[in-house]
Amino acid sequence: MPLSVEDLSASQRAKYFATSLVLRGLIGSLKLIPYRWRVPVMGWILRKIAPIAGFHKRVRRNLVYTRPDLSAAEIETLCHQVADNVGRTLAELYAGDPFWARAKAAPIHGPGLAALEQARAEGRPVVLVTGHFGNYDAARSKLVQMGFNMGSLYRRMANPYYNDYYVKAISATGKPMFEQGKRGMVEMVRHLKSGGNIAIVADMHAQGGQYLPFFGRPALTSTVPAELALKYKAAFIPVYGIRQPNGLDFEVILSEEIPHSDAVTMTQAVCDDLERHVRAHMGQWFWVHRRWKPMEDTPQPDSLQP
Repeated sequence: MPLSVEDLSASQRAKYFATSLVLRGLIGSLKLIPYRWRVPVMGWILRKIAPIAGFHKRVRRNLVYTRPDLSAAEIETLCHQVADNVGRTLAELYAGDPFWARAKAAPIHGPGLAALEQARAEGRPVVLVTGHFGNYDAARSKLVQMGFNMGSLYRRMANPYYNDYYVKAISATGKPMFEQGKRGMVEMVRHLKSGGNIAIVADMHAQGGQYLPFFGRPALTSTVPAELALKYKAAFIPVYGIRQPNGLDFEVILSEEIPHSDAVTMTQAVCDDLERHVRAHMGQWFWVHRRWKPMEDTPQPDSLQP
């Protein structure tokens, strides 16, 4: 992945620069629309773009692989719901104050909330884990506005022209932000050691991870969040920002703190908890991800027909 413009060839620079201009232009034009309409409009745009971009094909393959009980009609409905949630999430990412106000007003509950508040009172660090589900940034914004010392790990965008714009947007919700990589890990560990909280989106295919069951299929999953919790004696709590039926508001849920045992057992508990919530709100998880990739003697989504 290129780290700077200097790492790009002339053709790559032209491509990435043009893409950045288009994306920033689209986001800027959407800001001219009132927030309560802007978010659903972006959802509508993604629903129209998704079939052309191949998103529906990926969603169908993943659902056929993990939920063979679903009918073709149910899968088609989920394709549109997933695209709509992705579009709304993109609009919210760059919305600023209107989105933060919605997050601040979100009800927050769950057994993990008491554990989080107790950790704060004791000066104990916390590793919060979530997934690409609902709008995970709504949960982070809610906790930041409640006064929790939140740091977050993020993955650098491949487009260096767009990356700065993206980082500025996600940093506006709250700092510090830690870029995935050696330097970011050092900074994140320093934050944990000082008694801070970190939020990690932990549902991506992760090289170097462990194959763990997710929706009944082996998915390569990072155990790093659990390892950090164990090493720095941090509370380990799943958190979610679930989109409400009106498409604009959220409910923030903190599941029960996962007890310390070993990294694989704790990570499996995260997978199981996320799966439970996703099954209750199937259209809110990013089924477009390549979450399941080839494993020996295991049929994979990309080998199945949509």
